[in-house]
Amino acid sequence: MQYKRRQSTLRGLLAANQLDALLVTHLPNIRYLCGFTGSSAALLVTEHNSCFFTDGRYTEQAKTEVQGAKIVVDRKSPFLLASEWLEKNRQRGGRLVLGVEADHLTLGANRRMKANLSSHFRLKCAPPLIERARMIKDAEEIQCLRDAVAMGAHLFDQTLANMCPGVKEIEVAAAMEQNAYKAGAEGMSFPTIIASGARSALPHGRASQGALPVTGFVVCDFGVILAGYCSDQTRTVALGRTSPEARHAYEAVKEAQQAAIEAVRPGVSFSVPDEVGRKLLKKQGLARYFTHSTGHGVGLEIHEDPRLAVGQNECFRPGMVVTIEPGVYLPGKYGVRIEDMVLVTENGCEVLTPTSKELLEI
Repeated sequence: MQYKRRQSTLRGLLAANQLDALLVTHLPNIRYLCGFTGSSAALLVTEHNSCFFTDGRYTEQAKTEVQGAKIVVDRKSPFLLASEWLEKNRQRGGRLVLGVEADHLTLGANRRMKANLSSHFRLKCAPPLIERARMIKDAEEIQCLRDAVAMGAHLFDQTLANMCPGVKEIEVAAAMEQNAYKAGAEGMSFPTIIASGARSALPHGRASQGALPVTGFVVCDFGVILAGYCSDQTRTVALGRTSPEARHAYEAVKEAQQAAIEAVRPGVSFSVPDEVGRKLLKKQGLARYFTHSTGHGVGLEIHEDPRLAVGQNECFRPGMVVTIEPGVYLPGKYGVRIEDMVLVTENGCEVLTPTSKELLEI
Protein backbone atom coordinates (compact mmCIF):
# COMPACT_ATOMS: atom_id res chain seq x y z
CA MET A 1 0.00 0.00 0.00
CA GLN A 2 2.89 2.40 0.63
CA TYR A 3 3.80 2.42 -3.08
CA LYS A 4 0.27 3.22 -4.20
CA ARG A 5 0.16 5.98 -1.59
CA ARG A 6 3.43 7.46 -2.80
CA GLN A 7 2.31 7.38 -6.42
CA SER A 8 -1.01 8.97 -5.48
CA THR A 9 0.80 11.77 -3.66
CA LEU A 10 3.02 12.38 -6.69
CA ARG A 11 0.01 12.26 -9.01
CA GLY A 12 -1.59 15.02 -6.98
CA LEU A 13 1.44 17.27 -7.59
CA LEU A 14 1.44 17.05 -11.38
CA ALA A 15 -1.14 19.72 -12.15
CA ALA A 16 0.32 22.13 -9.60
CA ASN A 17 3.63 21.88 -11.48
CA GLN A 18 2.04 22.25 -14.92
CA LEU A 19 2.70 18.63 -15.85
CA ASP A 20 0.41 16.13 -17.55
CA ALA A 21 2.76 13.25 -16.72
CA LEU A 22 6.17 12.56 -15.20
CA LEU A 23 8.68 10.07 -16.59
CA VAL A 24 10.76 8.74 -13.70
CA THR A 25 14.15 7.34 -14.74
CA HIS A 26 16.31 7.63 -11.60
CA LEU A 27 16.40 4.08 -10.23
CA PRO A 28 16.22 5.02 -6.51
CA ASN A 29 13.14 7.11 -7.28
CA ILE A 30 11.60 4.19 -9.17
CA ARG A 31 12.30 1.90 -6.22
CA TYR A 32 10.74 4.43 -3.85
CA LEU A 33 7.58 4.68 -5.94
CA CYS A 34 6.93 1.06 -6.97
CA GLY A 35 9.48 -1.25 -5.31
CA PHE A 36 11.54 -2.31 -8.34
CA THR A 37 15.21 -3.01 -7.55
CA GLY A 38 16.62 -3.83 -10.99
CA SER A 39 18.98 -1.81 -13.18
CA SER A 40 16.85 -0.99 -16.23
CA ALA A 41 13.49 0.70 -15.92
CA ALA A 42 11.30 3.74 -16.37
CA LEU A 43 8.08 4.63 -14.58
CA LEU A 44 5.47 6.86 -16.17
CA VAL A 45 3.10 8.55 -13.73
CA THR A 46 0.09 10.27 -15.24
CA GLU A 47 -2.95 11.97 -13.78
CA HIS A 48 -4.88 8.71 -13.61
CA ASN A 49 -2.43 5.78 -13.58
CA SER A 50 1.14 4.55 -13.63
CA CYS A 51 2.98 2.38 -16.14
CA PHE A 52 6.28 0.59 -15.55
CA PHE A 53 8.66 -0.25 -18.39
CA THR A 54 11.60 -2.66 -18.41
CA ASP A 55 13.35 -5.22 -20.62
CA GLY A 56 13.11 -9.00 -20.80
CA ARG A 57 15.80 -9.63 -18.20
CA TYR A 58 13.41 -8.43 -15.51
CA THR A 59 10.15 -10.07 -16.58
CA GLU A 60 9.77 -12.23 -13.48
CA GLN A 61 11.41 -9.74 -11.11
CA ALA A 62 9.02 -7.00 -12.19
CA LYS A 63 6.02 -9.27 -11.59
CA THR A 64 7.28 -9.94 -8.07
CA GLU A 65 8.38 -6.44 -7.08
CA VAL A 66 6.43 -3.77 -8.95
CA GLN A 67 3.34 -2.49 -7.20
CA GLY A 68 0.77 0.11 -8.21
CA ALA A 69 1.65 0.20 -11.91
CA LYS A 70 0.90 -1.63 -15.13
CA ILE A 71 3.97 -3.57 -16.30
CA VAL A 72 5.20 -3.39 -19.90
CA VAL A 73 8.15 -5.62 -20.88
CA ASP A 74 9.91 -5.65 -24.24
CA ARG A 75 13.37 -6.01 -25.77
CA LYS A 76 13.36 -2.29 -26.48
CA SER A 77 14.82 0.21 -24.04
CA PRO A 78 12.53 1.55 -21.29
CA PHE A 79 12.82 5.04 -22.83
CA LEU A 80 11.60 3.83 -26.22
CA LEU A 81 8.85 1.76 -24.63
CA ALA A 82 7.64 4.76 -22.67
CA SER A 83 7.67 6.93 -25.80
CA GLU A 84 5.68 4.39 -27.79
CA TRP A 85 3.20 3.93 -24.97
CA LEU A 86 2.67 7.68 -24.70
CA GLU A 87 2.02 8.00 -28.43
CA LYS A 88 -0.32 5.03 -28.47
CA ASN A 89 -2.33 6.17 -25.45
CA ARG A 90 -2.35 9.88 -26.18
CA GLN A 91 -5.77 11.42 -25.78
CA ARG A 92 -7.00 13.70 -28.52
CA GLY A 93 -6.66 17.35 -27.67
CA GLY A 94 -3.94 19.88 -27.03
CA ARG A 95 -0.24 19.47 -26.50
CA LEU A 96 0.77 17.37 -23.46
CA VAL A 97 3.56 18.37 -21.10
CA LEU A 98 5.82 15.48 -20.09
CA GLY A 99 8.07 16.09 -17.11
CA VAL A 100 11.52 14.50 -17.07
CA GLU A 101 14.11 14.22 -14.30
CA ALA A 102 16.69 16.61 -15.68
CA ASP A 103 19.30 15.78 -13.04
CA HIS A 104 19.15 12.11 -14.03
CA LEU A 105 18.64 12.21 -17.79
CA THR A 106 21.62 12.35 -20.13
CA LEU A 107 21.65 14.64 -23.14
CA GLY A 108 21.64 11.57 -25.37
CA ALA A 109 18.57 10.11 -23.67
CA ASN A 110 16.85 13.48 -23.87
CA ARG A 111 17.54 13.68 -27.62
CA ARG A 112 16.19 10.16 -28.14
CA MET A 113 13.03 10.98 -26.21
CA LYS A 114 12.41 14.06 -28.34
CA ALA A 115 13.04 12.08 -31.52
CA ASN A 116 10.60 9.35 -30.50
CA LEU A 117 7.79 11.70 -29.48
CA SER A 118 5.60 13.63 -31.87
CA SER A 119 4.94 17.35 -31.71
CA HIS A 120 1.93 16.61 -29.51
CA PHE A 121 4.33 16.35 -26.56
CA ARG A 122 6.54 18.93 -24.92
CA LEU A 123 9.35 17.85 -22.58
CA LYS A 124 9.78 19.91 -19.43
CA CYS A 125 12.41 19.69 -16.71
CA ALA A 126 10.43 18.73 -13.63
CA PRO A 127 11.31 19.95 -10.13
CA PRO A 128 12.69 17.27 -7.76
CA LEU A 129 9.25 16.20 -6.57
CA ILE A 130 10.26 12.68 -5.59
CA GLU A 131 13.50 13.70 -3.91
CA ARG A 132 11.59 16.16 -1.79
CA ALA A 133 9.12 13.47 -0.76
CA ARG A 134 12.00 11.13 0.08
CA MET A 135 13.38 13.65 2.56
CA ILE A 136 10.66 12.66 5.03
CA LYS A 137 10.98 9.01 6.03
CA ASP A 138 7.94 6.99 7.09
CA ALA A 139 7.97 4.53 9.99
CA GLU A 140 9.04 1.58 7.82
CA GLU A 141 11.91 3.54 6.31
CA ILE A 142 13.08 4.72 9.72
CA GLN A 143 13.15 1.13 10.97
CA CYS A 144 15.21 0.10 7.93
CA LEU A 145 17.65 2.89 8.69
CA ARG A 146 17.84 1.91 12.36
CA ASP A 147 18.66 -1.66 11.36
CA ALA A 148 21.37 -0.53 8.94
CA VAL A 149 22.90 1.78 11.55
CA ALA A 150 22.91 -1.00 14.15
CA MET A 151 24.64 -3.38 11.76
CA GLY A 152 27.26 -0.77 10.89
CA ALA A 153 27.98 -0.05 14.54
CA HIS A 154 28.41 -3.77 15.26
CA LEU A 155 30.82 -4.10 12.33
CA PHE A 156 32.92 -1.26 13.71
CA ASP A 157 33.20 -3.01 17.07
CA GLN A 158 34.40 -6.13 15.26
CA THR A 159 36.84 -4.14 13.14
CA LEU A 160 38.67 -2.67 16.11
CA ALA A 161 40.22 -6.08 16.73
CA ASN A 162 41.93 -5.88 13.31
CA MET A 163 43.54 -2.50 13.95
CA CYS A 164 47.16 -2.81 14.90
CA PRO A 165 50.41 -1.36 13.51
CA GLY A 166 51.60 -3.01 10.32
CA VAL A 167 48.20 -4.19 9.09
CA LYS A 168 47.31 -2.69 5.71
CA GLU A 169 44.42 -0.24 5.52
CA ILE A 170 42.89 -2.32 2.72
CA GLU A 171 43.00 -5.40 4.95
CA VAL A 172 41.04 -3.62 7.67
CA ALA A 173 38.46 -2.47 5.12
CA ALA A 174 38.24 -5.92 3.53
CA ALA A 175 37.62 -7.58 6.89
CA MET A 176 34.85 -5.09 7.65
CA GLU A 177 33.18 -5.64 4.28
CA GLN A 178 33.45 -9.41 4.54
CA ASN A 179 31.79 -9.30 7.96
CA ALA A 180 29.08 -7.06 6.53
CA TYR A 181 28.15 -9.59 3.86
CA LYS A 182 28.24 -12.41 6.39
CA ALA A 183 25.83 -10.42 8.57
CA GLY A 184 23.37 -10.05 5.68
CA ALA A 185 24.19 -6.66 4.18
CA GLU A 186 23.24 -6.14 0.52
CA GLY A 187 26.40 -4.14 0.02
CA MET A 188 28.42 -1.25 1.35
CA SER A 189 27.00 2.26 1.15
CA PHE A 190 30.26 3.42 -0.45
CA PRO A 191 33.89 2.22 -0.70
CA THR A 192 35.07 1.91 2.90
CA ILE A 193 37.41 4.68 4.09
CA ILE A 194 40.27 3.59 6.33
CA ALA A 195 42.81 6.41 6.36
CA SER A 196 45.66 6.35 8.88
CA GLY A 197 48.56 8.55 9.91
CA ALA A 198 49.10 11.47 7.53
CA ARG A 199 46.46 9.96 5.21
CA SER A 200 43.81 10.65 7.85
CA ALA A 201 44.02 14.27 6.65
CA LEU A 202 42.39 13.15 3.37
CA PRO A 203 38.62 13.58 3.93
CA HIS A 204 37.83 10.78 1.47
CA GLY A 205 41.01 8.73 1.80
CA ARG A 206 39.89 5.30 0.64
CA ALA A 207 41.70 2.32 2.13
CA SER A 208 45.16 1.92 0.59
CA GLN A 209 47.98 -0.63 0.59
CA GLY A 210 49.67 1.47 3.25
CA ALA A 211 50.22 -0.05 6.69
CA LEU A 212 48.73 1.33 9.89
CA PRO A 213 51.42 3.31 11.77
CA VAL A 214 52.67 2.68 15.29
CA THR A 215 51.10 5.95 16.41
CA GLY A 216 48.52 8.21 14.79
CA PHE A 217 44.85 8.64 14.00
CA VAL A 218 42.81 6.24 11.88
CA VAL A 219 39.66 7.68 10.29
CA CYS A 220 37.07 4.95 9.69
CA ASP A 221 34.13 6.02 7.48
CA PHE A 222 31.80 3.24 6.37
CA GLY A 223 28.22 2.15 5.92
CA VAL A 224 26.08 -0.80 4.90
CA ILE A 225 22.98 -1.24 2.75
CA LEU A 226 20.18 -3.21 4.35
CA ALA A 227 16.77 -3.62 2.71
CA GLY A 228 17.83 -0.91 0.28
CA TYR A 229 18.63 1.69 2.96
CA CYS A 230 22.08 3.02 3.76
CA SER A 231 23.95 3.71 6.95
CA ASP A 232 26.83 6.15 7.36
CA GLN A 233 29.18 6.36 10.33
CA THR A 234 32.64 7.78 11.00
CA ARG A 235 34.84 7.25 14.02
CA THR A 236 38.45 8.31 14.51
CA VAL A 237 40.57 6.08 16.71
CA ALA A 238 44.19 6.49 17.83
CA LEU A 239 47.01 4.00 17.59
CA GLY A 240 49.38 4.45 20.52
CA ARG A 241 49.46 7.53 22.71
CA THR A 242 47.95 10.71 21.34
CA SER A 243 49.92 13.96 21.42
CA PRO A 244 48.37 16.92 23.27
CA GLU A 245 47.89 18.77 19.97
CA ALA A 246 46.11 15.85 18.32
CA ARG A 247 43.95 15.22 21.38
CA HIS A 248 42.99 18.90 21.41
CA ALA A 249 41.84 18.59 17.77
CA TYR A 250 39.84 15.47 18.56
CA GLU A 251 38.08 17.03 21.52
CA ALA A 252 37.32 20.16 19.49
CA VAL A 253 35.66 18.10 16.76
CA LYS A 254 33.69 16.11 19.32
CA GLU A 255 32.44 19.32 20.95
CA ALA A 256 31.53 20.83 17.59
CA GLN A 257 29.67 17.68 16.56
CA GLN A 258 27.67 17.58 19.78
CA ALA A 259 26.74 21.25 19.45
CA ALA A 260 25.66 20.70 15.84
CA ILE A 261 23.49 17.74 16.88
CA GLU A 262 21.82 19.81 19.59
CA ALA A 263 20.92 22.41 16.95
CA VAL A 264 18.87 19.90 14.94
CA ARG A 265 15.15 20.31 15.56
CA PRO A 266 12.02 21.13 13.55
CA GLY A 267 11.86 24.69 12.25
CA VAL A 268 15.63 25.25 12.34
CA SER A 269 17.28 25.88 8.97
CA PHE A 270 19.71 23.38 7.49
CA SER A 271 22.52 25.93 7.77
CA VAL A 272 22.36 26.27 11.58
CA PRO A 273 24.18 23.05 12.60
CA ASP A 274 26.94 23.96 10.17
CA GLU A 275 27.21 27.47 11.60
CA VAL A 276 27.23 26.20 15.19
CA GLY A 277 29.94 23.63 14.55
CA ARG A 278 32.18 26.02 12.65
CA LYS A 279 31.84 28.65 15.35
CA LEU A 280 33.18 26.27 17.98
CA LEU A 281 36.02 25.10 15.74
CA LYS A 282 36.91 28.72 15.06
CA LYS A 283 37.31 29.34 18.80
CA GLN A 284 39.84 26.51 18.85
CA GLY A 285 41.71 27.88 15.83
CA LEU A 286 40.66 24.96 13.62
CA ALA A 287 37.83 26.28 11.44
CA ARG A 288 40.07 26.67 8.39
CA TYR A 289 40.73 22.94 8.49
CA PHE A 290 37.04 22.05 8.24
CA THR A 291 36.73 21.72 4.46
CA HIS A 292 33.32 20.15 3.76
CA SER A 293 29.68 20.56 4.73
CA THR A 294 28.37 19.38 8.09
CA GLY A 295 26.03 16.71 6.79
CA HIS A 296 23.51 15.33 4.33
CA GLY A 297 20.37 13.26 4.13
CA VAL A 298 20.57 9.45 4.04
CA GLY A 299 18.08 6.88 2.76
CA LEU A 300 17.90 4.83 -0.41
CA GLU A 301 21.00 6.75 -1.44
CA ILE A 302 23.99 7.55 0.73
CA HIS A 303 23.79 11.22 -0.22
CA GLU A 304 20.27 12.66 -0.40
CA ASP A 305 18.62 15.97 0.32
CA PRO A 306 18.88 17.90 2.53
CA ARG A 307 22.38 19.30 2.58
CA LEU A 308 23.56 20.85 5.85
CA ALA A 309 25.70 23.77 4.80
CA VAL A 310 25.92 27.54 4.65
CA GLY A 311 23.18 29.14 2.56
CA GLN A 312 20.69 26.29 2.99
CA ASN A 313 17.61 28.11 4.22
CA GLU A 314 14.98 25.37 4.25
CA CYS A 315 14.10 23.98 7.67
CA PHE A 316 14.20 20.59 9.36
CA ARG A 317 10.98 18.61 9.58
CA PRO A 318 10.13 15.51 11.62
CA GLY A 319 11.06 12.30 9.81
CA MET A 320 14.22 13.62 8.19
CA VAL A 321 17.37 11.55 8.71
CA VAL A 322 20.69 13.35 8.32
CA THR A 323 24.35 12.95 9.15
CA ILE A 324 26.25 15.29 11.43
CA GLU A 325 29.94 14.96 10.55
CA PRO A 326 32.29 17.88 11.22
CA GLY A 327 36.00 17.24 10.82
CA VAL A 328 39.38 18.91 10.71
CA TYR A 329 42.21 17.94 8.37
CA LEU A 330 45.75 19.20 8.86
CA PRO A 331 47.70 18.39 5.68
CA GLY A 332 50.66 16.11 6.20
CA LYS A 333 49.83 15.59 9.88
CA TYR A 334 46.45 14.09 10.75
CA GLY A 335 42.70 14.35 10.40
CA VAL A 336 39.70 13.83 12.66
CA ARG A 337 36.05 13.25 11.75
CA ILE A 338 33.14 12.08 13.89
CA GLU A 339 29.83 11.24 12.21
CA ASP A 340 26.45 10.11 13.46
CA MET A 341 23.10 9.61 11.78
CA VAL A 342 20.35 11.69 13.38
CA LEU A 343 16.56 11.43 13.14
CA VAL A 344 14.56 14.65 13.39
CA THR A 345 11.70 14.14 15.86
CA GLU A 346 8.65 16.24 16.75
CA ASN A 347 10.53 18.04 19.55
CA GLY A 348 14.19 17.75 18.62
CA CYS A 349 16.29 14.88 17.35
CA GLU A 350 17.46 11.37 18.16
CA VAL A 351 21.00 10.13 17.54
CA LEU A 352 20.68 6.75 15.85
CA THR A 353 24.38 5.81 15.97
CA PRO A 354 25.13 3.97 19.24
CA THR A 355 28.95 3.94 19.11
CA SER A 356 30.83 5.88 21.81
CA LYS A 357 32.63 9.04 20.75
CA GLU A 358 35.24 9.05 23.52
CA LEU A 359 38.73 8.91 22.04
CA LEU A 360 39.82 5.30 21.84
CA GLU A 361 43.56 4.65 22.02
CA ILE A 362 44.49 1.18 20.81
